[in-house]
Amino acid sequence: MNISKLKQEWLGNIRGDVLAGIVVALTLIPEAIAFSIIAGVDPMVGLYASFSIAVVIASTYCW
Repeated sequence: MNISKLKQEWLGNIRGDVLAGIVVALTLIPEAIAFSIIAGVDPMVGLYASFSIAVVIASTYCW
């Protein structure tokens, strides 16, 4: 695969990708807090867990 095609595929829509990431992050915060309260753990545990799983999913998608 040549570099220009790879660049276009990965960097073709930076603005849309960043906006999508911000929207998902902002909607994930209250959901993680609510689920952690329902589970009976500290809300920070829910936030750390949701961040961790998001990083794991993003990294496996990139590979």
